[in-house]
Amino acid sequence: MEYAENILETIGNTPLVKLNKLTADLPCLVLSKYETFNPGNSVKDRMALTMIEDAEADGRLKPGGTIIEGTSGNTGMGLALAAIVKGYKCIFVISDKQSKEKMDILRAVGAEVIVCPNDVEPDDPRSYYSVSKRLGEETPNSWYVNQYDNPSNTKAHYESTGPEIWKQTDGKITHFVVGVGTGGTISGVGKYLKEQNPNVKVWGIDTYGSVFKKYHETGIFDENEIYPYVTEGIGEDILPKNVDFSIIDGFTKVTDKDAAIYTQKLAKEEGMFLGNSAGAAIKGVLQLKEHFTKDDVVVVLFHDHGSRYVGKMFNNEWMEKMGYIE
Repeated sequence: MEYAENILETIGNTPLVKLNKLTADLPCLVLSKYETFNPGNSVKDRMALTMIEDAEADGRLKPGGTIIEGTSGNTGMGLALAAIVKGYKCIFVISDKQSKEKMDILRAVGAEVIVCPNDVEPDDPRSYYSVSKRLGEETPNSWYVNQYDNPSNTKAHYESTGPEIWKQTDGKITHFVVGVGTGGTISGVGKYLKEQNPNVKVWGIDTYGSVFKKYHETGIFDENEIYPYVTEGIGEDILPKNVDFSIIDGFTKVTDKDAAIYTQKLAKEEGMFLGNSAGAAIKGVLQLKEHFTKDDVVVVLFHDHGSRYVGKMFNNEWMEKMGYIE
């Protein structure tokens, strides 16, 4: 009989799926690493499990403990699934810009969810960074995950996502493109791929309102680059330790409007019902057209599932209200 011992054993080994219609004007083969096949419907299951296992191994997370994290939803889902199987409690701190679906999903898997304002500075005591850190200090027998600076985040992708992509492409991958938030995926996958072939190009997708692109190009952390934006799951107003800028060859920025429109296009033209960052990622690939030749194999990673965005990017009333469609 073939079966998994528990839901956590189904994490990883996601398929590579070719894009056909949206990429018709590109000279190269474009393959998506389709991470919604993970049990929590996102790439974050990988690093959530690795972070927990590493914390168990060195005693930071003790039996019956409480896991505390600031999350935009997907990391929370991965942590919650592992917590259920392993017997932990979860408290998640989320910013009020995140979709209601994400908050409801976290509560559905037994987590306590605390909502914080989005439009405050990261060091403001009300920010989701500050609140999660404070809860980690105040709650007995708790462990504050801190996915932004936790090296197990990058390690998870170096050990699983990167090797899977290399093997699935028979080592023929030439470009890896992915949205950058905590930095774990791009840094872990990028490091592994460049160790196999230093010529592999690693591109990050950034958003307007985030500091990554300018910092990568100039080394300047420019606060004028920071302003509120709509796109979920990518971009930052901080520099997480998990973003290894030395591995990244370049960034391209995608507008909120384009990200939302291309999220819908993926569903309607490719049958790929995916999250907001996938729209940003595929639009970013199209923006990078001049970098690709006919022999290239481009892998773009799609982070999460469309079900988390039915009230936003898949809701035409919301799209009209935002001025993204007429």
